[in-house]
Amino acid sequence: MVLKRYNYKNFSESGFKELFTGRFSINTKTQENKDQVQKIIEEVRIHGDEALRTFSKKWDGLELSSLSIGAEELKSLSEKLGEKEREAIHLAYTNIHKFHKEQIQTKKSVETMPGVLCWKEARPLDRIGLYIPGGSAPLLSTFLMLGIPAILAGVKEIIVCTPGQKNGDTLHPAIAYIAGLFKLEKVFTVGGAQAIAAMALGTESIPKVNKIFGPGNAYVTLAKQILQTESHTAIDMPAGPSEVLIIGNKESNPVFIASDLLAQAEHGADSQVVLVSTHEELIQEVERSIEDQMKNLNRKETAQKALENSYAVLVENELEAIQFSNAYAPEHLILSLNQFEPLLKEILNAGSVFLGPYSPESAGDYASGTNHTLPTSGYAKMYSGVSVESFQKNISFQSISKLGLSHLAPAIEILAEMEGLDAHANSVRVRAQAEKK
Repeated sequence: MVLKRYNYKNFSESGFKELFTGRFSINTKTQENKDQVQKIIEEVRIHGDEALRTFSKKWDGLELSSLSIGAEELKSLSEKLGEKEREAIHLAYTNIHKFHKEQIQTKKSVETMPGVLCWKEARPLDRIGLYIPGGSAPLLSTFLMLGIPAILAGVKEIIVCTPGQKNGDTLHPAIAYIAGLFKLEKVFTVGGAQAIAAMALGTESIPKVNKIFGPGNAYVTLAKQILQTESHTAIDMPAGPSEVLIIGNKESNPVFIASDLLAQAEHGADSQVVLVSTHEELIQEVERSIEDQMKNLNRKETAQKALENSYAVLVENELEAIQFSNAYAPEHLILSLNQFEPLLKEILNAGSVFLGPYSPESAGDYASGTNHTLPTSGYAKMYSGVSVESFQKNISFQSISKLGLSHLAPAIEILAEMEGLDAHANSVRVRAQAEKK
């Protein structure tokens, strides 16, 4: 048996909570790691660049004479990228750009009553930080997913931190190439919780940013959560290890589903994949296909560890499947169904949804156009994925004429007096009196 099995009808509400609590423990381990992350933050706060060099040597085995790579070296590194790789990046870039460009807000004024005009306008954040995970492979797709909407939003300065490489190159050529597409002057080769601390606090080399974006391991996630309160630095969301929930029925293709489960499982040992099926036979067929496909994976050991954290749930019908999904609130939700339309209105909690047998989650990870920086660990109940608006703040405006204020004044005075705020009422009253003179 590849996946642990559960039956939906045997679950009580407390049973769901217990199952999901275990998921949070797998994905974040915040209590276990809190002290270590706090020490990292304090070292960066006190020692700045020196602490970053020390951590890079200790954990990454890298001696960093400089913490950044400038434009000339970025260009040189990017030239090592092959033509096919460049074409793939450009296809992804084009689709991501198209999707996010449509999110740019246009000004829309509302006259709430005669003489009272209200509207809001978006303003870009001044300086944002992008964390691009490295680990065993650089997440170049994350760089595209974050950099494109940031530029479309009009962000003035983009700071990028990503772990340096151990293979002789200071940075992966794909990361250098994308940095060139974004016209960035430098990239900082710093990773882990210390990179988050550097962007949140500022060091001699790395400027303090207003908001930090990007996924990461438990240490990175915890650092973001701690620093958003300690340093007045906003974060995109508490995004941790990746996850997928797939809904299937007797008509679903078990090979397709197995491939999607493994695609998510290979992200990391702490990833989680969940299959929800109306048919026991499908679960069995998917498990057989997982075993067959995993034999040929480069990261099969990682995938195997993730599968140990994962499970399958048997449900009576597709509506029960959606109910379970809404309770789980997955980062990625795949409806591997031929007929999915009737279920769409029932989906309440999910980061990104993939519809039908030919919509693999990997399409959203790379090139379909939607953003793959999404809430995990149940946070899809209250967070959205990254969008252009994530890199902006909204300012409300109002323009009120004499006529407009005369319409508002009586209500304002009454409401202010009800709250005991005489000066509020007076600010309207003095204007009315001035008009009588």
